[in-house]
Amino acid sequence: MLALPQTHALRTLNRDGRLLFTTRAVRMFAYGALSVVLALYLAEMGLTDAQIGLLITATLIGDAVISLAMASVADRVGRRQMLLLGAGLMVFAGAVFALTNNIALLVFAAIVGTISPSDKEVGAFLSIEQAILPQTAPDKSRTAIFAWYNLAGSFAAALGALFSGVLVGLLQRSGMSPLDSYRVVVIVYTLLGVLLAVRFLSLSPQAEVHLATQAAQPKLPTQPAYRGAIPAQTTRRGGFFGFFGLYHSRNVVIRLSGLFMLDAFAGGLVVQSLIAYWFTIRFDVQPVLLGAIFFGANILAGFSALVAARIAAKFGLINTMVWTHIPSNILLILVPFMPTLPLAIIVLLARFSISQMDVPTRQSYTMAVVDPDERSAAAGITTIARTAASSVSPFFSGALIGMSLLAAPFVLCGGLKIVYDLALYQSFKAVKPPEEKQKSSA
Repeated sequence: MLALPQTHALRTLNRDGRLLFTTRAVRMFAYGALSVVLALYLAEMGLTDAQIGLLITATLIGDAVISLAMASVADRVGRRQMLLLGAGLMVFAGAVFALTNNIALLVFAAIVGTISPSDKEVGAFLSIEQAILPQTAPDKSRTAIFAWYNLAGSFAAALGALFSGVLVGLLQRSGMSPLDSYRVVVIVYTLLGVLLAVRFLSLSPQAEVHLATQAAQPKLPTQPAYRGAIPAQTTRRGGFFGFFGLYHSRNVVIRLSGLFMLDAFAGGLVVQSLIAYWFTIRFDVQPVLLGAIFFGANILAGFSALVAARIAAKFGLINTMVWTHIPSNILLILVPFMPTLPLAIIVLLARFSISQMDVPTRQSYTMAVVDPDERSAAAGITTIARTAASSVSPFFSGALIGMSLLAAPFVLCGGLKIVYDLALYQSFKAVKPPEEKQKSSA
């Protein structure tokens, strides 16, 4: 039986690494709390299903554009500065959503600010933190560190969802209107953005790229897939941006980004806010139960990420990403065809119990196959590619739900994700990260 990654990997983290675990937890708690009520909140404001989908799309598009700009320059301008800017945009968006129901202002805040329609990351936070984490612990701990990092996020998102559902239930039983009870959660989201900014102020100069690369040994992969970005003798400092901050790692990042976009477009069809909305329409589920469902889902997802580190050590990162993802997508397709609420919940939870095994492995793989001083840009471009692709999906989901095609988003999501899994395996099965090449040559 496969064991969970040992906790000694966590003991190898330096102070910045431990701090990033706390910022991840604060942020994901906020996202988890908001995801339960966001679509319901917008519906109470009087927005139609199509308008809700459009607003969520605007949120993700804005995040993609701004985050790409921030991640592209973070390694050169300063990672801490960009993280602080992201926290400021999170506070701005939360404040606008809490204070107005004007659709024009909401769309503006959604585009310019940082607000999450699901329990998944938005903004440049994840890209920059992913770039810092590998330099806070030894290389051999990288995948395990990413697994624990994702567990921290999933557990926090689960607690946030549970907190949101319980809080809204208590407030409504005390006589508060649904609209005002949802607004309280939005205010909490805004305050957590302030806390996030305070935590980022504590990052040390060692989190910046120039200190990491002084001691780093170049680890340019030798497979043909990585060659052709620039001639080996050409300095990477010839331009400030390169290809959005990429030089030697350009080709592999472009290939990965294209595949990740397909996966993300599919995932955007069933973001957590829309799943919550679907449960409300189909089974008239109340916020307290919604919070409990997503608490369980995120806990299971977090532990699946931990198991993934052990599976990857035995079978490889790409194999783990693909062959654990396909069964989870089959389960997702089955959710809307369950005839009763308990069965729908069981299948959804079963799906989440294996759905996140590709997340730490994907992050670890991406960081392993790019140059150390291009990690923020690589993480940024792959993350933003995912965000951009997922940004258009909620509009289609909202339209499909509005036409009473409740099963369609689930079927499309699962089917497209299976196509992505097979394409990823075909394209990258022969491209190994350094530790797997060493293992195969030993």
